[in-house]
Amino acid sequence: MRYRTLGRTGIQVSPYCLGAMMFGAIGNPDHEDSVRIIHRALDAGINFIDTADVYSRGESEEIVGKALQGRREDVVLATKVNGAMGDDPNRRGTSRRWIMAEVEHSLRRLRTDYIDLYQVHRLDPTVDIEETLSALTDLVRSGKVRAIGSSTFPASAIVEAQWAAERRGLERYRTEQPPYSILDRGIEREILPVAQRYGMGTLVWSPLAQGMLTGKFRKGQQAGTHRSNLPFQHYRDERRLDAVERLIPLAERAGLSLTHLAMAFAVAHPGVTSAIIGPRTMEQLDDLLAGAEVALDDAILDEIDAVVAPGTDVGRLDMAYNPPEMQQTPLRRRAAGDRAAA
Repeated sequence: MRYRTLGRTGIQVSPYCLGAMMFGAIGNPDHEDSVRIIHRALDAGINFIDTADVYSRGESEEIVGKALQGRREDVVLATKVNGAMGDDPNRRGTSRRWIMAEVEHSLRRLRTDYIDLYQVHRLDPTVDIEETLSALTDLVRSGKVRAIGSSTFPASAIVEAQWAAERRGLERYRTEQPPYSILDRGIEREILPVAQRYGMGTLVWSPLAQGMLTGKFRKGQQAGTHRSNLPFQHYRDERRLDAVERLIPLAERAGLSLTHLAMAFAVAHPGVTSAIIGPRTMEQLDDLLAGAEVALDDAILDEIDAVVAPGTDVGRLDMAYNPPEMQQTPLRRRAAGDRAAA
């Protein structure tokens, strides 16, 4: 496997990063089987593992910690903080209070004394960016964290964090983790160029568009009540289904499975360091590994551009970033009295 430099950190990582979200109660609850999957990935040359405290409420970190016993030094280990880890409102977010407490919990679950990449899982608009960066800086200086990153931040927040770090002499985010796939190319407009400008590594999630680019979800095959019960709205988006139908024969002409085409596309962009794969079973991992050396030529990439134009999203992932202004009605509407006075 040909390794890549993670931004300007000097850390060498594999172009596939093993995502551990599916290890634990929400995916594969069998710890021993999950450990075998992790070992198989490491044996194949993957040296980058990404998890988060919130995945199965810490169970994913515990499984990864088990798997890395005796192999920790060979792995670039990434985890994340921000998601709710209990009903207490202070057991979430990116305040100094929570970051300092939760990093200790993650270190314990991961059975390690340092984290290579500690990421802020989502933007927390209730916390001043300097509060978060100050806490993360102290973790880097203490040796508990090697580098820090952001995940699913809008471009404006990435730039603000870089400026705040420079202004205050704080550690800066060295990586960004955005969604990216053939169906979700919006980050090509601003996120990837901004990350490249600041020398940030980029590890992209959902390169298979939450399974839509496996060919499992086909137009006309998810009709009726079964289709209405699918967990995410984007599985029912006719525009995304139409795009998949156009991509399948493209992949066949290239002699590739749709999965291998999608993964090769994700790591072809010069701004992408690694694409996160999230297998739940050994069979899924083996299929992904079989396409690890696939490289797409310009002709195929041009055909993909004709199906989904660069910088555009076909619909959107349900879990993509939504700013507070899109989620909270009062932030985008004046009060009735103010509207009447105007």
